[in-house]
Amino acid sequence: MMIIIAEFFVVILKVLWAFLTAGAKWVVRPKEKSVAGQVCVITGAGSGLGRLFAKEFARRRAILVLWDINSQSNEETAEMVRQIYHELDTPITKDGPVGGVEEVPPFQPQVYTYVCDVGKRESVYSTAEKVRREVGEVDILINNAGVVSGHHLLECPDELIERTMVVNCHAHFWTTKAFLPKMLELNHGHIVTVASSLGLFSTAGVEDYCASKFGAIGFHESLSHELKASEKDGINMTLVCPYLVDTGMFKGCRIRKEIEPFLPPLKPEFCVKQAMRAILTDQPMICTPRIVYMVNFMKSILPFEAIVCMYRFLGADKCMYPFLAQRKEAMNNNEAKNGI
Repeated sequence: MMIIIAEFFVVILKVLWAFLTAGAKWVVRPKEKSVAGQVCVITGAGSGLGRLFAKEFARRRAILVLWDINSQSNEETAEMVRQIYHELDTPITKDGPVGGVEEVPPFQPQVYTYVCDVGKRESVYSTAEKVRREVGEVDILINNAGVVSGHHLLECPDELIERTMVVNCHAHFWTTKAFLPKMLELNHGHIVTVASSLGLFSTAGVEDYCASKFGAIGFHESLSHELKASEKDGINMTLVCPYLVDTGMFKGCRIRKEIEPFLPPLKPEFCVKQAMRAILTDQPMICTPRIVYMVNFMKSILPFEAIVCMYRFLGADKCMYPFLAQRKEAMNNNEAKNGI
């Protein structure tokens, strides 16, 4: 009995220490780690956040492996990365061993593109094998690819529901299974899950999307605990949960107009810069903006009816309805054009 009591007090001390160290990081910014020369796989790299992640890692001299289902947009991202590499491709000098100056060889640009449908596990596994064979072992995995159906539940074809679940959630299992074994062997790596605030708390009209993001977060958290239980302290995990990002994915989504100036859609560049800071300092989780942390906490302690009242006040209960209406109108217009 005394042993359990002693262990309990040790746990309390460790919890308090965790609070103190977390608070200290708000005051003293941790030093960012170097990813130069490390192999970084980014899914959904052809546009949106994936493209911005590629550019940020390129500026830090990482070796980029870009995955996307769209070959053309993926190559466009690769060209942007090559331009960044070219800007870095200038000889620099450093102090020599005997007081002289020696020239450091210029940085060699390295970016690889692969067409991969992460919604098909055979495509994921075969592409991962190509990466290992042609590039090498992967150090950083950014699970970023995502889709949205844009339909109310009862109007959404089953195929689109399945597609949303597979791309936004199941694909994380397959990419991780492809690259995690070597990370475990080397006790080195970093896995990033780009989820959403809609994986922490939901809203009406996007049941499939919310379910997929809740699933991705559950997968991420369970894997984080598994790595801790395995004492693989060299493998880091970062969960990225942004509020609505202005990438066009949810074009038309609106909260209450009086509240919107205080909670505007996030600029993609800002979102990625915040995420990069978290990744490079091995931060386990980043919510942008920080009010998302508070909303998630309140959801955990408040009665459901209180949450409903808050949603209605903010206009968050039906914020997706304009987006869904626009998608439906666009689909009807496309069908009309095809019928002509």
